[in-house]
Amino acid sequence: MIITISIVLIITSALMVLLVLLHKGKGGGLSDLFGGGISSSLGGSSVVERNLDRFTIGAGVIWFASIIALGLLLKHGHHG
Repeated sequence: MIITISIVLIITSALMVLLVLLHKGKGGGLSDLFGGGISSSLGGSSVVERNLDRFTIGAGVIWFASIIALGLLLKHGHHG
């Protein structure tokens, strides 16, 4: 169980780095390469940027849950 959660944590950590780097900064970002420069008339944010936000939040929730679960398992001494 600890190994599985550790693998999930490693994968989500790498995914979080990638997703954060894809976000548009003040001067544009890598998300422009995937159509992020095309803005929607509603809300001023593109569909790509909103989907990227959703993926980033989802990965962050899984990452956070992995850390909590791993911490609880290690605290109570469950191995394997």
